[in-house]
Amino acid sequence: MTGSKRWPTVTTTDSGLMNVLDQYIDLYESNRSLVNEGSNKILNLKREEALSILKDFDLPKKGTENYEITDLKEILGYDYGVNLNRLDLRVDESAPFHCGVPNLSSHLVFLKNDIYSAKETELPAGVYVGSLKDFCHTYPELALKHYGHLADIRNPLVALNSLLVQDGVVVWVKEGVKHEKPVQIVGILENDFPLMALRRILVIAEKDSEIKILVCDHTRTGNVNFLNLQVAEIYAEANASVEVCEMEESTETTSRLAAAYVNQDKSSRVSAVGITLFNGVTRNEYHCSFKGEDASLQLSGMAIEDRKRKVDTFSVVNHTLPGCHTDELFKYVVDDDAAAAFSGLIRVFKGASKTEAYQSNRNLIGNDGARVFSKPRLEIYEDDVKCSHGSAIGQLDPMQIFYMRSRGLSEDEARFLLKQAFMSDVIDRVSIPGFKMRLHNLVERRFAGDFKNCASCSNSKREK
Repeated sequence: MTGSKRWPTVTTTDSGLMNVLDQYIDLYESNRSLVNEGSNKILNLKREEALSILKDFDLPKKGTENYEITDLKEILGYDYGVNLNRLDLRVDESAPFHCGVPNLSSHLVFLKNDIYSAKETELPAGVYVGSLKDFCHTYPELALKHYGHLADIRNPLVALNSLLVQDGVVVWVKEGVKHEKPVQIVGILENDFPLMALRRILVIAEKDSEIKILVCDHTRTGNVNFLNLQVAEIYAEANASVEVCEMEESTETTSRLAAAYVNQDKSSRVSAVGITLFNGVTRNEYHCSFKGEDASLQLSGMAIEDRKRKVDTFSVVNHTLPGCHTDELFKYVVDDDAAAAFSGLIRVFKGASKTEAYQSNRNLIGNDGARVFSKPRLEIYEDDVKCSHGSAIGQLDPMQIFYMRSRGLSEDEARFLLKQAFMSDVIDRVSIPGFKMRLHNLVERRFAGDFKNCASCSNSKREK
């Protein structure tokens, strides 16, 4: 490992090493005190276990099961800077909103690359939104109870994040508190040189509470390689309601590797929606478990992929108790030489009677160069259940196009409207006030080809 000549105080990886993970192991071992001092002792507790796992781990190869289009070795082998010194890289917080990102009435916080920042706004009693590092210092018992217990450290994304992460965001809603205004977490990637952002999100919704969270990911520097390595842990206690909507507007040189872990107690309700409008390579993982009866989970996602962009979704939902409900829907529109993959597994264990579980992946492809891999799966070990799964890959219906053209629309207009309609049922699952309508507009502009992502905004560095 060598320090970067471009950034003398920001450590970089060396992609020339034989084992991709060795560079991160060496980075940590050479800067152990720097990593620990820039974080908190509770976050530091997981580092040695993560280090041990990474030393013995061999990353899965592209094309193997559940990694049909994602090449972890290629993504993690790039020479990224890692901001272990916690430098202020001078990210302009306001710039993304010039690109049409919904400026909602929300409690707004930022992850500037991976540095936490927040505007001073007053939160209602019983709601905490703040830095993960500060949360660990102020509420150590609660942090020890929740941090790192859901996320499986045997997952290489979790292990690598746990090894190097120094901060993140915590959203904590106390028992009985129903917070109507959404919390908006804006993650901005902006820098002159390649950078890895290590982000951690912890959501704790106590008994009978309600919270809505919007996560907006933006890249504002074009033609620079970025990696967003994110792990989220979401706890929904008895009768709690949690909605998390993530929207990505990045660049073709941005990779996103994200793993979300969800734990639901009795009668809780969780909705997670992932929206990919612009990206480079994206892999979103969902690992969900029911720890109480009569809980419900809604997993949804959509992506618009063109050029050589890639989106990859992997989900596992475990039903171990009676009366729980899962509704899973992911839709992709794939054109040019882009690729999309969906691999989903719902397990219904013995004793999980009265389970209802539905899984669907539907895809539109625009030409012969576009590729889609779809693998929805059910494993059922209980008789008294209602479950189904399905997959569809195809092109727009020529008869529908013909019908719309007979009503005076051009072929391009007909295709545009049909693509919009195809995505509408995913968008309609979003209930964050004011966001659903804006999201319809953002998708419309994306299909129309006149929507610019953040890196092409006039207030930022343009993609060339």
